[in-house]
Amino acid sequence: MLYTGRALKRLRLVNGMKQSHVAELLQVTQATVSRWETDVLTPSEDQQRALQRLFARQTAVDAALKRLVETSTARVHLICDHSHRLLAASPSRRAEWRREMLGMPMFRYASEEIRKAESELAGIGWHEGRVASLVVETGPNGRDDVPIGAGRVLWEKIPFADGAMGRLVTTLA
Repeated sequence: MLYTGRALKRLRLVNGMKQSHVAELLQVTQATVSRWETDVLTPSEDQQRALQRLFARQTAVDAALKRLVETSTARVHLICDHSHRLLAASPSRRAEWRREMLGMPMFRYASEEIRKAESELAGIGWHEGRVASLVVETGPNGRDDVPIGAGRVLWEKIPFADGAMGRLVTTLA
């Protein structure tokens, strides 16, 4: 399948992805994705196949998960477990933030306690699947734009259709 610039942009937007995220996944620059979308450049055959695989990943299950997160009344968000990019967030979570975060890496906003817990994941078998959920005690991150308050969050690993892993982050009362 040959993607036109318009079709590529539509697929990217339907899947809630930024150009930079597509670029990261395909190991090209954001400028390259922009040039594809404006038909200045045409993706190679290998890049076309990679794009097809990328957009085929969004299955009904993944779409349903995103919809559940985006309509949840809980303070919850879903990130890519590898890149920490925000994939979806509940209305109450989005209301806490003073900026649009979809597609953005969230780790820069982490509190000291979250950074420490993240650094310990390999040691407890998180990446190998020996641990599927974890409660993390956190302190405030001291930020006004994407604040994190003192409390507890639940991290839950969720597999996506393409084999990648997501992390559902829920603030516990």
